[in-house]
Amino acid sequence: MNNYTAVEEFILLGFSMDPGFQAFFLAFFSIFYILALAGNSLIFMAISLNSSLHTPMYFFLANLALMDIACTSTVIPKLLEGLVGKGSHISYKGCLTQIFFLTWVLGAELLLLSAMAYDRYVAICRPLHYSMLMSRPVCVLLAGSVWVISAIDSFVNTGLLVRLHFCGPNQIHHFLCEIPTLLPLSCSPTTLNNIMAVIGDVYFCVINFLFTIVSYSFIIASILRIRSAEGKRRAFSTCSAHLVVVTLYYSTVIYTYVQPGSGSSLENSKVVTLLYTAVSPTLNPLIYSLRNKDVKVALRKVFPCVC
Repeated sequence: MNNYTAVEEFILLGFSMDPGFQAFFLAFFSIFYILALAGNSLIFMAISLNSSLHTPMYFFLANLALMDIACTSTVIPKLLEGLVGKGSHISYKGCLTQIFFLTWVLGAELLLLSAMAYDRYVAICRPLHYSMLMSRPVCVLLAGSVWVISAIDSFVNTGLLVRLHFCGPNQIHHFLCEIPTLLPLSCSPTTLNNIMAVIGDVYFCVINFLFTIVSYSFIIASILRIRSAEGKRRAFSTCSAHLVVVTLYYSTVIYTYVQPGSGSSLENSKVVTLLYTAVSPTLNPLIYSLRNKDVKVALRKVFPCVC
């Protein structure tokens, strides 16, 4: 075996090192993190504590809120630690831990968006069979499968990273550890890692995206057959929020995990990653729930002095 010095920590280069920009980014990410935690926590508590919201749609929204909390908590605290002057170093084990949880949450959210698309398809295209097709056991099975399947994928990809040797350089041109940013630093062959990453991309991104598109093709066709303008408006209102989130989430994740990780795309990738690790978890409560009358009523019941 060739001699090598194992890397014990990585340096996250992140954004600009200018002190003025560091202060701006610290305030920016702190605000987004607080808003994401507060908004998603409110949504989860309102849905959990209000029996009128114990329906399939809100059950999936509660799971989405948990995923958004996990996503921001996996990335933003370490980023803030570097911005307050404690250094942008992350240990080897810390880097793999971040990759594991981030890969788990990202995969789970992509699968959950497909489950939510299926829920809307059944509600609009097969309303008479909705209570049977989206019964509580079915919803629990779908949500459980989302978490388990994404966890297995994360275990596999993280396990494949453990077998690699990292002997330098140890600088990651990003503000977090991700599979596309870590693989180029390996001193070992990464063919198997790349193959598994492609398989994961095809399943989580391509197949689920196509499933969502097909579901909404049927939904739109069904809505267009509704005669009343009010009926069309109500049907579209239940799907528009989900379409916005699907478009934002899939476009950013696909860009990060499919586009080449070199050249000017590295800087673009940082901005795009922000969209699904900080911006999207912050906006999801507003897009999905806080503008919903039922959720507002539930929030007033749970937090009368706040709402």
